Amino acid sequence: MSDFQNPGSGQNPSNQPQYVQQAPVIVGYQPAPPKGLSITSMVLGLVSIVLGFTFIVPLLGFILGIVGLRKEPAGRGMAITGLILNGLFVLGWALVVIAVVGIGAAGVATNGS
Repeated sequence: MSDFQNPGSGQNPSNQPQYVQQAPVIVGYQPAPPKGLSITSMVLGLVSIVLGFTFIVPLLGFILGIVGLRKEPAGRGMAITGLILNGLFVLGWALVVIAVVGIGAAGVATNGS
């Protein structure tokens, strides 16, 4: 018999299956997409509920939310949450400033000084 008729002859006399060792596959680590700016914006929005009187905290959170929304698509939901929370407090501060300036202007106009 030739090797073409019986392909297993002469190579594996005990008819045991032969196992070929595969080369190890190295899977590279893929880091999670960045979400730092979005998380920071959301956290500052939540902190603004308590520390909203500082105007700087909501303004910084609003700016970070805008940057996070543009640069971090993975953190889109957190960036939007931060934008909404911080935007409400920035808008609230703007209304307070307008009211104080308006009351001050009305007081000056009625006093005549």
